[in-house]
Amino acid sequence: MTNPLASVEALPEVGKEEQTGSKSDLAPAWLVICWNDPVNLMTYVTHVFQIVFGWDRQKAEYHMLQVHRQGKSVLARTTMERAEHYVHQLQKYMLQATMEPER
Repeated sequence: MTNPLASVEALPEVGKEEQTGSKSDLAPAWLVICWNDPVNLMTYVTHVFQIVFGWDRQKAEYHMLQVHRQGKSVLARTTMERAEHYVHQLQKYMLQATMEPER
């Protein structure tokens, strides 16, 4: 005769999950913005976006056209450190780029 309790599986206790902090507790995101300028060619700006962000041509052209037509484009939403890195890279290629905290 087999013992009916031999096949009973012991499950671990499931505790109540702790809640994480609210969005306001997180570090604020920073926006990387590229501004239009009268100097750089559109093909050059597209090329720089591809190099700095690793984007394909279509995405780079989309943001370049935003810069050209609307005067600016938000290129990234990221941490302060990454935003600083992107801004420095874009400025190294002589593009007008800034960063600002997301509101």
